[in-house]
Amino acid sequence: MSRASLFGAVFVVAALFLLLNELQRSPYITYAGVRKAQPVPFSHQHHVAGLGIDCRYCHTSVETSSFAGIPPTKTCMNCHSQIWTNAAMLDPVRASYRSGESIQWSRVNQLPDFVYFNHSIHVTKGIGCNDCHGPVDKMPLMYQEGSLQMEWCLDCHRAPEKHLRPRDQVFNMRYQQPSSSLPVQVDGVSFIDQASLGDVLAKKYQLRTVQDITSCSTCHR
Repeated sequence: MSRASLFGAVFVVAALFLLLNELQRSPYITYAGVRKAQPVPFSHQHHVAGLGIDCRYCHTSVETSSFAGIPPTKTCMNCHSQIWTNAAMLDPVRASYRSGESIQWSRVNQLPDFVYFNHSIHVTKGIGCNDCHGPVDKMPLMYQEGSLQMEWCLDCHRAPEKHLRPRDQVFNMRYQQPSSSLPVQVDGVSFIDQASLGDVLAKKYQLRTVQDITSCSTCHR
């Protein structure tokens, strides 16, 4: 009985550890895939895929700042002062424009305060929007694609060449990595595999070493 109890306790502790490990990776903790309620049901699918609006039209600081930026109501009213002018779902937009008070959006991709993330450096180094944010052009309601946990970030930082693309394709939501049937050109050279393209772009964009970008101080400052 004593041996059985000892072995049983070991298995119970191990099972509990595995359960907690899975729980902390689950959407219950990470909110991955969870669609948050918003004051206005803004559809990226409609605006990006349907209307072809570039990410930078709304997120104006994404190339130059650590923050992508939440568009002011005036950006919405550039179009909606002329179309859908009486739509009930846009009442909060019109009220915000009249009062000058910002719409209180629920932030979807939220990092802890102890994590430093810079959008502009990722854009400059050739990381596409959908590498982190997922297929935004297919999201009627925005949700967080990745877990945003440290292991998720490190998976990319340990092998960034797997994700690099030409800078002029960073905001292309339909971009596909190179293949024999769909080569990608950089400086007049065609690439048919991501490994070769990634190596060339890593040198071209002067990526820091893996040791540097996986150092604690890179993200925790």
